Amino acid sequence: MFLSVCVLCLLVVAPVLGAPANDPCSRPRNKLLFISFDGFRWDYDRDVDTPHLDSMADDGVKAAYVTPPYLTLTSPTHFTLLTGRYIENHGVIHNMWFNVSTQEKKQYYQSQFVDGYWDNGSLPIWITAQRQGLKAGSLHFPGTAATYQNETVGVRQVEPFMYDHSNETDWRLNIDKVIGDWFVQQDLDLVTLYFGEPDKTGHKYGPDTPERRETVRQVDRTVGYIRQAVQSRGVAERLNIIITADHGMTTIRRGPGVNEIILTDIPGFSLGDIKFHLVDYGPTGMLLPKDGMLEKVYSALKGGHPNLHVYKKEDMPERLHYAKHPRILPLILLADPDTSSTGFTLCSLIRVGGFETVNIYPLMCHILGINPEINDGSLDVTRHMLVHSGRVCETTEDSSSSLIIGLSVLVGILVLAFVVMTTWYKCKRDRESHSSEEHTEMKGKHTNF
Repeated sequence: MFLSVCVLCLLVVAPVLGAPANDPCSRPRNKLLFISFDGFRWDYDRDVDTPHLDSMADDGVKAAYVTPPYLTLTSPTHFTLLTGRYIENHGVIHNMWFNVSTQEKKQYYQSQFVDGYWDNGSLPIWITAQRQGLKAGSLHFPGTAATYQNETVGVRQVEPFMYDHSNETDWRLNIDKVIGDWFVQQDLDLVTLYFGEPDKTGHKYGPDTPERRETVRQVDRTVGYIRQAVQSRGVAERLNIIITADHGMTTIRRGPGVNEIILTDIPGFSLGDIKFHLVDYGPTGMLLPKDGMLEKVYSALKGGHPNLHVYKKEDMPERLHYAKHPRILPLILLADPDTSSTGFTLCSLIRVGGFETVNIYPLMCHILGINPEINDGSLDVTRHMLVHSGRVCETTEDSSSSLIIGLSVLVGILVLAFVVMTTWYKCKRDRESHSSEEHTEMKGKHTNF
């Protein structure tokens, strides 16, 4: 029996989760392979034949979609997967590290090596697992290169500079290393594995193109190779596999008839009023106006374009969880889906139901049998997916109710036993006292004679 979950395509495959025999729903202690295919939109398996993904889903559990955190960029969303925290809480707020005082910016790859950007109070699951006696590894996963509270992931392979994310041969070599070396030879308990596709192809050609569909076929072949490697290496009965993605993607409309967002064309707005900006990366932008210019900039941009939404960070919708961290700049710009804007490559949020990716972290901790750090997720969201020997695990509330009922019965029995024993002891003392009085009375009568 397998557990599998497909979220944005999250797919989880697990061998019954191996919980201890005395409690089928207690926290298990198994190995976990956590895989991310960057940019795999929730519906990418609907216009392509994906027999291996389908087979994996048939063997376990599949969730049709999940909701990633805002904003949907690779580093922030992957760190949410690793910590179970919203972006405003873990502090990796963008793909780019930046310094507003020096105007310095580091692109995605260079930002991977800025320890202070990642080590911001929230521990990734690798460190938590290691501190609880497990062995962890990571290959190319965002955040792998950083040090957290003077500790790194024990076994790691950092993505090389200018790495070719589409090379299928390299994919298989990395899989062989993870399964054969790390899990089998080094006996690791947890490994995170990252693939940069289909995100790369989606950005280059678009999400609704033949090139993207061919990349999805490559992803499917890779899933088949992973499952074959797990079987041939003899770890299928101990290894849980979760496959997910960090975000989706949508097509940007360009050309005649498109009302493109160009900030400098908006009346009243001037770059001269801006001290620092990030408006050249993704579907959102952030602005730091110069001292005393916040209201002027805000008023100029607010309503300046029908497809542009402008928020002071304290006014950001609470459901987006993107306001509280001090790294977030005072003004946040958000373009509508399908709208082209200067410097924006739009990867929109998936606006459908399901569960949020913050809930994957407590599921992983449960599978590994470790105590989670403070997080924004809940195991109750995914607990119903866990099955052991045909028994579906109850939610925490149901388990708590059963515990309360059991304790109530026990207390009732103890109270009844106390009442019975107290009554018996009192009756015994009364009998002894009555017998003593009769003995004294008979002795007195005998003396009078």
